[in-house]
Amino acid sequence: MKFCDECGAPVRLRVPPGDHLPRYVCEACGTIHYQNPRLVVGCVPEHDGRILLCRRAIEPRRGYWTVPAGFMENDETLQQAAARESREEALAEVTIGSLLCVVHVLHAHQVHVFFRATLAAARYGVGAESLEVRLVEPGEIPWDEIAFPSTDFTLRRYLEDRAGGGEPHHFTTIDRRLRSPS
Repeated sequence: MKFCDECGAPVRLRVPPGDHLPRYVCEACGTIHYQNPRLVVGCVPEHDGRILLCRRAIEPRRGYWTVPAGFMENDETLQQAAARESREEALAEVTIGSLLCVVHVLHAHQVHVFFRATLAAARYGVGAESLEVRLVEPGEIPWDEIAFPSTDFTLRRYLEDRAGGGEPHHFTTIDRRLRSPS
C-alpha cells in the first residue's frame, strides 16, 4: 500500500501507538489501514454418493480441480457465499449443510471455510471460472490434480466423515513459509 484511500496522501508502515503490529498509517490524516485475512468460502456438493468438482479456468492453479469456492462478498453470509460460488462455478443449486472445516492459510492471509452440501438433482454446468465440471465417485477424485492443499484437506475429511457417519468440524493451518526448500 502506497497511498491512503481516505485522502490520497502517502502512507508509511509503522506500529501505531497502542498497537503491536505494523500497519499502514497515513502521514497526513492519521488513518490506520488494517489489512485482515480474506475469507474463501466453499462447499462439497454431493449427489447420489458422487461429489461435484470443478476444473479451474483461472489462475492460480488453472487446469486443476477443486470444489466450488471463492472469496466471500460483503453483505452475504458464509452459507450464501458457498451457495453463490456453486452457482457461479458449476451452475449448480445446492443446499448448504453443516460446517465441514476451517483452514487457516497463513502465507496467503486467508481463511478457507467449507460446508457440506447436497445437490438435489444432477443439474450443473460449466461456469465462467471453470473449464469442466463433473460429478465423481470418491475413487475417481484426481488427487494429484487437486488445486489447493485446503481442498485436499477438505475432501479427505469429507470422505472420512462420510465413511464414519459423523459430521464433526475440522481445523488446520497451512503455511508454506514454514516448508523447507526442496
